[in-house]
Amino acid sequence: MRSIKLFGLILASLFLSACLEDLNPDDKDLRSDSDKGPSTALNFNALTTQSESIALEDELLTHDAVVLYFTMWCPLCDSHMSHMRSHVIDQYSNVRFFMVDYVSGSLSQSRSSQLANGFSDLTLLVDNQQSLLNSFSATMASVVVIKDDMSILLNEDYKNGSRLLEVLANLNQTSP
Repeated sequence: MRSIKLFGLILASLFLSACLEDLNPDDKDLRSDSDKGPSTALNFNALTTQSESIALEDELLTHDAVVLYFTMWCPLCDSHMSHMRSHVIDQYSNVRFFMVDYVSGSLSQSRSSQLANGFSDLTLLVDNQQSLLNSFSATMASVVVIKDDMSILLNEDYKNGSRLLEVLANLNQTSP
């Protein structure tokens, strides 16, 4: 019996260490250039958890850029979204920020996850068909910045948010 418990503990440790490895990405993007997705975004339409229809082209008519953050509702995503809410979003009023839920499966499940995790103040896109995830070659914790000319300025893991801040700071310097 003791050996079974020990084996279970070792097995659980292996699974947890693999999970931690995935949840703490390196400080550089390890994806190949072809895995980072296109250099120009295609227009998309998506629903928010408030049943509002969002078109990328429309958002870029009134904003300098759009930021997409792909969440799985894990502790790392929670940390990233909290960081973005506290340290990024308010600094860039002319940038539209969207969190993208690609795991919940339906609008109502996405809304429940959004509320349960305390992010009712952020705009959440429902990507239950994973079309946004696939079109940007995104993964958990990917952040994408799309400039008003539809060019993709950033498509990589959020990490500590410094690259996002750098890209947005440069965007503000070059915008009229």
